[in-house]
Amino acid sequence: MDVQRELDTRGLNCPLPILKAKKALAEMHSGELLRVVSTDPGSMRDFQAFARQTGNELVAQNSSADEFVHVLRRR
Repeated sequence: MDVQRELDTRGLNCPLPILKAKKALAEMHSGELLRVVSTDPGSMRDFQAFARQTGNELVAQNSSADEFVHVLRRR
């Protein structure tokens, strides 16, 4: 996956990972991919809702150990 930007939100709790992702996406071009790494378990649900509400595509989500990775495509 060709990700244009990566955001490290480890250690931050809701709503900070979403707010940082929203700011990063606003600075990106349509179709570009943003990868967000989080340690907040609630981020799995939060990023699903964020994608539905904003129209950005949630391309992938996965978790390993205590990290949660989200890939969003800018609308």
